[in-house]
Amino acid sequence: MADQSGALSRSTSVGKNRAELNGVRIDKTLLIDIHELSFGPMIKDSPYSIVYEGLYKSTPVAIKVILPEKSANVSPERKGRFEREVMLLARMQHENIVKFIGATVEPALLLVTELMRCGTLQKYLWSIRPKCPDLKLSLNFALDICRAMEHLHTNGIIHRDLKPSNLLLTDDKKIKLADFGLAREESETEMTTETGTYRWMAPELFNMDPLGMRKHYNHKVDVYSFSLILWELLTNRTPYKGRNSVMVAYASAKNMRPNVDDIPRNIGSLISACWAENPADRPEFKKISETLENILRNMSADLLVPEANSPMNGAADSPGTSWLMDQPVAKNCRKKKKMKKTKGLCCCFASSSDDSL
Repeated sequence: MADQSGALSRSTSVGKNRAELNGVRIDKTLLIDIHELSFGPMIKDSPYSIVYEGLYKSTPVAIKVILPEKSANVSPERKGRFEREVMLLARMQHENIVKFIGATVEPALLLVTELMRCGTLQKYLWSIRPKCPDLKLSLNFALDICRAMEHLHTNGIIHRDLKPSNLLLTDDKKIKLADFGLAREESETEMTTETGTYRWMAPELFNMDPLGMRKHYNHKVDVYSFSLILWELLTNRTPYKGRNSVMVAYASAKNMRPNVDDIPRNIGSLISACWAENPADRPEFKKISETLENILRNMSADLLVPEANSPMNGAADSPGTSWLMDQPVAKNCRKKKKMKKTKGLCCCFASSSDDSL
């Protein structure tokens, strides 16, 4: 496990200079001058934010713009979410977590991080379908995710939206965790349910009560999400594909899980433990990391034998599940594009309602 001293030392300093600016309480040491930012092409958009490629003092960066574009028009709920994301990401210094650069609150809410030109794990998997990544590469990806998540959990943080589109690739095929928009400090009291993305959401996050209701859950929701990502890495298929959100929630609540017949038995057992119905039965990320490290050290021909007819929790894939690729994907590593210094915000902020997640 990585040294925690850097994150802890920074977390003790973050907060001493906190002030409220434009309705957002943020440490002034985390703020950067928006005039030193250059905006380039859009990387991704969602109803909540738009992410651009850009430059900060000649350094390539990713710039996340919270919608709407003018901070004065952003809802208090989104301001609170932005404030929490900035504070949490600023605390997390780890080789497998995207590096925080800074933030602005006027005239727009911007979160600036290092730029990962090779895109997301999701796009990488789409680009090689129907093939799967090399087994060793898949396990190393999984190990990178585990190390990032172990760091978060050690510092009392739950991500709550762990999925392939929030995992970024480096040039040397390492994984970095990104998007802390739904992350929060773990609480012993009740927290908001229906948080995350349905396909990777733990069953305890589903709620039959009205939206916005709160209930108790813990960091093991991230372990469940990880199990589906590990399954994807080994099959290059989309979990619960062909089902809408209601069907996914029903399948998850009924302890129905994707089929693991074609997955090596050692890894299939690990996946089964990670997506256990009872959160208490799911292992901690430290234990998962140790298991993956052991598997990588002892990889042999025996490991490649799938566990035939293995009923994982008594459930198999639904006949309604399709394994077709969602959409075509361009080459995942973008070429460096020339960017011009912007004179104002209006010329670089483009609105879109298409959610690319």
